[in-house]
Amino acid sequence: MTFDLEEQEKLDALKDWWKRYGNWVTGALAILIIGAAGAQWWRYQQHEKSAQASVIYGALQLGLQANQPKTVKDDAAIIVDKYPGTPYASRAALISASSSIQAGDAKTAETQLRWVIDHTSEDGIKQLAVLRLAAVLLEQKDPAGALKLLDAPYNEAFAARFNDLKGDALVQQNKIAEARASYKIALEKIDAQSPYRKYIEVKLDALGGEPK
Repeated sequence: MTFDLEEQEKLDALKDWWKRYGNWVTGALAILIIGAAGAQWWRYQQHEKSAQASVIYGALQLGLQANQPKTVKDDAAIIVDKYPGTPYASRAALISASSSIQAGDAKTAETQLRWVIDHTSEDGIKQLAVLRLAAVLLEQKDPAGALKLLDAPYNEAFAARFNDLKGDALVQQNKIAEARASYKIALEKIDAQSPYRKYIEVKLDALGGEPK
């Protein structure tokens, strides 16, 4: 009998607790279920978008191989517009920018590269876009704009190229001593076997050799 009374007391306490907090527990469980379902739906949507973007990206690469800049530009625009959150977007914009440069369309290339810089979450892709945009600006005789980009932090893997372009920008500003210093850093950072090393050496020699 004592046992039955204890069990009844426990049952009554549970009923009382459920009466007080049951709605809250039910609501919390519903939120958890909805959240899990929403996360699963989001992952599915991201997978679908990535798959769709990959198909267009493949067509873009075929257009690049066939030397069809309009196809490359159009396909890149579709990926950037419809699938900006996928890894294909920044890569497509980079490829399209290179194609635009080859076609002599620096304005379009600049727009595409700035999009990559502003939107990609991948440091390597961003810094590659910075380097390409700086080169475009130097072609347009805008060394100040190029230096503004090149003053941003960069990975060690890009050190030689960043400092080489800084040297080019400083030459355009007639800051010879600073240009020589930048070229020297570029030489220190570049691989000894790189064929580009000789090109930097020629530019440094043209300015009177290594800075003292």
